[in-house]
Amino acid sequence: MPTHTDSNGKSMGQVAYGKLHEAIETGVLKPGDRISVNGLADTLQISRTPVREAIAWLETDGLIVHEPYRGRVVAQLDQQMVIELYAIRLVLETSAAALAAQNASEAEVDVLREMLVLEREVLGDPMRRERLNRRFHDAIYRSAHNRYLLTTLRALQTPMILLGPATASEPARADSASAEHQRLVDAIARRDAEGAREAMRVHLAGGQRARINAMLSRERD
Repeated sequence: MPTHTDSNGKSMGQVAYGKLHEAIETGVLKPGDRISVNGLADTLQISRTPVREAIAWLETDGLIVHEPYRGRVVAQLDQQMVIELYAIRLVLETSAAALAAQNASEAEVDVLREMLVLEREVLGDPMRRERLNRRFHDAIYRSAHNRYLLTTLRALQTPMILLGPATASEPARADSASAEHQRLVDAIARRDAEGAREAMRVHLAGGQRARINAMLSRERD
């Protein structure tokens, strides 16, 4: 029997996956929220079978997990997991920044500069800025021109999605992060590997502080 598709040729399972992924990314479905096939099918107005498919794919991605006595829930990170995540990001992303300073083409540097312009236009929109932020970091990974480093760094995208926008509860972070991005691109453009490494280190330290502050604020609430 042929799989039902939407007007873009996607299977209904793919449609459900995209909608659920976006719901997790934007915080409509929050870490720890229970996942109900029936409830999601009603909300999305999609039959249960493609919703089950989408949930299975999200479990494979690590965005949904199965907890004893609760069933499937949106995965969540605790403070220790955030510390561990940023520890490995520090090792990998500072290396990526240094390699980008050595290996990026002029066209790749131009793309990073264009992203800085776009970033200033979306500073007031946490979700659009967070998506652009992920694209910016991915552009640096690719500019390092090391396929193994790129693959390893992309494996960290799932836990970063679970954290949500760093600027959501600390809007001032958007301005400081933008300035840090500028210093990072400047170092890459002048082929200063150690300067790029240090700029990335400072940037990640600021991001980690914002994330942990947000977690502590939620606990106090």
